[in-house]
Amino acid sequence: MADLNLTDIVKDYDKTRVIFGVDLSINSGEFVVFVGPSGCGKSTLLRMIAGLEEITEGTLTIDNEIVNDVVPAERGLSMVFQSYALYPHMTVYENMAFGLRQSKLPKDEIDSRVRAAADSLQVTEYLDRLPKHLSGGQRQRVAIGRAIVRKPKVFLFDEPLSNLDAALRVQTRIEIAKLHEQLDATMIYVTHDQVEAMTLADRIVVLNAGRVEQVGTPLELYNSPVNKFVAEFIGSPKMNVLPLSEGVRTAAIAKVSKNKSAAFLGVRPEHLSQTTAAKALLSGTLRHVEQLGEYALAYIDTGAGGEVTAKLESSADLTLGKDIHLAADNGNVHLFDADTRAL
Repeated sequence: MADLNLTDIVKDYDKTRVIFGVDLSINSGEFVVFVGPSGCGKSTLLRMIAGLEEITEGTLTIDNEIVNDVVPAERGLSMVFQSYALYPHMTVYENMAFGLRQSKLPKDEIDSRVRAAADSLQVTEYLDRLPKHLSGGQRQRVAIGRAIVRKPKVFLFDEPLSNLDAALRVQTRIEIAKLHEQLDATMIYVTHDQVEAMTLADRIVVLNAGRVEQVGTPLELYNSPVNKFVAEFIGSPKMNVLPLSEGVRTAAIAKVSKNKSAAFLGVRPEHLSQTTAAKALLSGTLRHVEQLGEYALAYIDTGAGGEVTAKLESSADLTLGKDIHLAADNGNVHLFDADTRAL
């Protein structure tokens, strides 16, 4: 395990800046997830930590040692890629043992590490198979096992579940969470999927256009987003955010806040419930319903303010074309100023 510290980290490609002064401390044994939309810089930041991208400005330390100019192989890190990157002509055992053999470890030590990792990842029965005879989920577990056997200070994961189908993503996500508990290792994980981030992370780093928007636990980001971007990115379905000048009744706003600097109102779909017109925070016409068994997602046209999504009981009276009125507890309503900062 190891502590990592990023101090004013900058990355330029020629004259184009893609990472803008990132400051971040990651504690030993912590599971930290970098999340954000495509192109936000999360994979670039991970590759800078790995040593696969040069740091333009700033300082990266691992266990208080500056590693800006240390080659990747000597940083004590192991990286799991989206593409598995297994050698197709080698068996599972040989793939997992390859790096250890290159390091000239004793044969007995190599065998012990490979079999221990295979057992923890439930791939022992596949040790003699070639990668082409494995499923996508099994290949990803082998790639993770290849990282485990090196006993690194830090594990780096670059969107490792992106190539798996939905069921396998859930299964492998659970396995990675169990692996973190078992190894008590420092892990940094990159994903664009905020559900992965919420379910895996001790802390989440939300990135946008090369800048850190917010760092916090999953519940801190869910309950107290610092701005409109984080509010809409964290949570599924995403938070409804409406301009206060349009589509939201003045009387309803007065129920929530008298803050004159408020420019946007936000409320999550799961915090909305049906009510009467007199008590409504939001009202509109029901345009579409998705019945999902446990609950229903109702899509309501509020007029000039746009569409609102409400997560309601599946047994609710939801007739298309009818007016629907929605309320929310004041504690679950978020307000943002004209610069989209939380109030």
